[in-house]
Amino acid sequence: MYLPTNFKLLFSDLWAQKLRTLLTIFGIMWGTMSVILLLAFGSGVEKQNVKNMAGIGDGVVILWGGKTGLSYKGFNKGRDINLKYEDAELLRCEIPEIGLISPEYSTYNARVRGPQNVDQTNITGIIPEYEDIRNIFVQAGGRFISAHDMARKARTAVIGNKICKFLFGRTENIVGKILEINKIPFVIIGITQKKVQNSNYNTRDENRVFIPATTFNAIFGHRYLANIVYKPVSPLVSERVTRRVYETLGKKYIFNPDDEDALWIWDTAEFQQIFVAFMLGFKTFLGIIGSFTLTVGGVGVANIMYVVVRERTNEIGVKRAVGACRRNILFQFIFETFIIVSIGAAIGFALAAGLVALLQNLPKEAVEAVGTPELSGSVALISIILLGFVALLAGYFPARRASTIDPVQALRA
Repeated sequence: MYLPTNFKLLFSDLWAQKLRTLLTIFGIMWGTMSVILLLAFGSGVEKQNVKNMAGIGDGVVILWGGKTGLSYKGFNKGRDINLKYEDAELLRCEIPEIGLISPEYSTYNARVRGPQNVDQTNITGIIPEYEDIRNIFVQAGGRFISAHDMARKARTAVIGNKICKFLFGRTENIVGKILEINKIPFVIIGITQKKVQNSNYNTRDENRVFIPATTFNAIFGHRYLANIVYKPVSPLVSERVTRRVYETLGKKYIFNPDDEDALWIWDTAEFQQIFVAFMLGFKTFLGIIGSFTLTVGGVGVANIMYVVVRERTNEIGVKRAVGACRRNILFQFIFETFIIVSIGAAIGFALAAGLVALLQNLPKEAVEAVGTPELSGSVALISIILLGFVALLAGYFPARRASTIDPVQALRA
């Protein structure tokens, strides 16, 4: 009978202060929505950007030649270090922690022609491993560069989906068609699948034309590579691999292994770690902003509970007179505070979930840029913890005041 009685008294008091109660519940509801939506947007942005970064490859490292910054063994600083085709195989043999590696030729001095348009774009010469290193996959019905293409110096090409659309007017039924590169015919063996890619070097993959490295060298006669791409067996060994790259190439090209200017290395795994740390701070900031709004609602709950305590002073005196201890009074008002907060929170949760569901239909361009809000277990847990903390603070001080009322003075009130 104790809890039903408390509920009856609580709702009676709340009904007597309808406007104040409505505003208080609205404050909690608004604060709950703010926390959930901000954290949901933060999760969506993080997930989408991680997906976008994977467009360049998972844990990929890109290696360029640089210019020496230190004198070494009689050589002055300022020497150009140019990478060669055989350097990729040298690194593969010397550094077992490298899982996949590919040399990469690149040129913009080529015109590509299709039946509808002509364009000047990046022509990239690579080996078959490049597909798995850079997450470049072809559409159904096609294939990537093979070892057989390499051995024959075949005039075969994998074309980016966007440049294919421009040159041919479509991306369907293109495999087997002829593409001209500097008036040299190439057979298209694959069209890349569309992917989101927010980082690149040279050109985005959707606008590239990929041909066998041996064919590239035979046609363009490049002496040096544009760069080398590799993927360590684990991100955990990436730093050690970088050190070994400097040592191995330093020994070949005679530069100081500690000379960071001699090579330029972009470790995307390191960049992803920085991004994850940034997103943690960003989501924490969003959570703090949302919690401020929730705190305002908590202040409203505390105010209404102080009013409830004042109006029920006589009831408190009676309970104390018949044996209720201070702990019982304290629990009663904290419990009632949690009820008010729970009502506002439930409404806020429902509205936030509805808005998140509606926002799943954002335009494709918006999704690729910022992702879609996502309700996750971590978002719900953080929201519940914040709500519980606000309810406890909002209820404790009015409840403490109620529990310390002198029973005699309360009965006289």
